[in-house]
Amino acid sequence: MGMSMAEKVKLEEVFKLSGVPSYTFVEPVEFGRLVVALRTPGRGVVIEGPSGIGKTTAVTKALAELPGGDQALRLTARRAGDREVIEALPEMQAAGFVVIDDFHRLEDSIRSAIADYLKLLADEEDVTTKIVILGINRAGESLVNFARDLSGRLDVIRFESNPDERVQQLVREGANALNIILPEKEIAGAATGSFHLAQLLCHEACVASGFDREQPVQASLSLPFNVVLERVVDDLSMNFMETAMKFATPPGLAEKGARRTCIYCVG
Repeated sequence: MGMSMAEKVKLEEVFKLSGVPSYTFVEPVEFGRLVVALRTPGRGVVIEGPSGIGKTTAVTKALAELPGGDQALRLTARRAGDREVIEALPEMQAAGFVVIDDFHRLEDSIRSAIADYLKLLADEEDVTTKIVILGINRAGESLVNFARDLSGRLDVIRFESNPDERVQQLVREGANALNIILPEKEIAGAATGSFHLAQLLCHEACVASGFDREQPVQASLSLPFNVVLERVVDDLSMNFMETAMKFATPPGLAEKGARRTCIYCVG
């Protein structure tokens, strides 16, 4: 007997635009190294890389494989209350796994204190507290700048663009869950190594074709993928055009109202 409509897998559960994916998680190249670093007592772990590359998801999945990892304290520099907890970390005892997201947004004084704390944890090989830091490029370098003797006591893992075959795997697993056919290679090429962008492209392709849930009979997109890509680029340009224009236009020209074309926005 087939599944009822209420039981069928929904699009938003498969190609997720935020949060940790269930159906479409693919291990990034750095995943094995991340698991080992998280298992190592005392040493702090820094995960660097651009937004959307899969840092937060990888940390969440890796922690789930470790004893006590699912109880990790998750903090973000974007939340005022969390910043207070981050500042107080050096005074805490047996804090367990602590994940600090958006580390680059913290004040220098807090980052300096955390750098000193990481050195202390490493020297003592503390098995009761493990600090995991997520940030954009050079988060590890900024920590070492605050505490030069932290070098060698910190595992810095750089998340680069994911290989096309791994992005294609993400697309394929999601398509299988929804019982549809998606152009894996085209989507992987357009995603340029970003798992998040691949999720977005797949999600929009499904919406455009009316695939809001698992299909009873395997189906293909009802329109060419390049049309979907154009729509996504248009949507992104609405969000980022003003910032990109300011970045691409010299101050003198900006004052005269001159406009320059943003390569990103026109694809």
